[in-house]
Amino acid sequence: MNKYSKQTRQIIAIDCIIFGFDGVNMKLLVIHRGFEPEMGKWSVVGGFLQADESPEDSAARILKQQTGLEGVYMQQLKAFGDPKRDPMERVLSITYFALIDIDQYTEQLSEEYNPEWFLLKERPELIFDHNKMVEAALKKIRYMAALHPVLFELLPEKFTLPHLQALYTAVYDFEFDKRNFSRKVLSANLLIKQKEKDKEGSKKGAYYYMLDKSQYKDKLQSFLNFVPSPNNFLL
Repeated sequence: MNKYSKQTRQIIAIDCIIFGFDGVNMKLLVIHRGFEPEMGKWSVVGGFLQADESPEDSAARILKQQTGLEGVYMQQLKAFGDPKRDPMERVLSITYFALIDIDQYTEQLSEEYNPEWFLLKERPELIFDHNKMVEAALKKIRYMAALHPVLFELLPEKFTLPHLQALYTAVYDFEFDKRNFSRKVLSANLLIKQKEKDKEGSKKGAYYYMLDKSQYKDKLQSFLNFVPSPNNFLL
């Protein structure tokens, strides 16, 4: 026996929700869908799992083919399996989300699928259940960021505390108290203060910091506990 009997074959899609930070705003990367149904309409980055691929390898391949991006932080989110989610056939979608520093990867974007960055709050209407995917990914990121320093994936190697606070403000759509934010972040002992300053924002300037990667894994369970009620962001 080469196959399970009395079972219907299913198609598995791999969809990637790509979030980026430009120093001020959170953005979403979307593409024009390249085939029917809904050809030409806005979609998250996606494709189909091949017989010889793992979901992770498929996600990396699709991401590179459709956007030119590779080597970015990416994590599996969940499966979307409503039987009617795709009008063409029964398609189960395994979703991933990625976090990138937009300035670092601008030159890698492919032109074939016309990928474009949209402000998260101004994103276009997406096909099928892709809007639900984006909301689920954002909810997961907010939960993770309340406990772990995952949002550093959206920052350049050197950054200032105002830059970091702008990122958390953008992700949570919430204004954090400046003094409390700085105190909480520095108390986590994850940042290394640099000698140079960023003086673009003011004459006084703001010191640059770097993430202490030697402490990163050890501090994963005790980070940024000032974000209220992280369990509210659970899927």
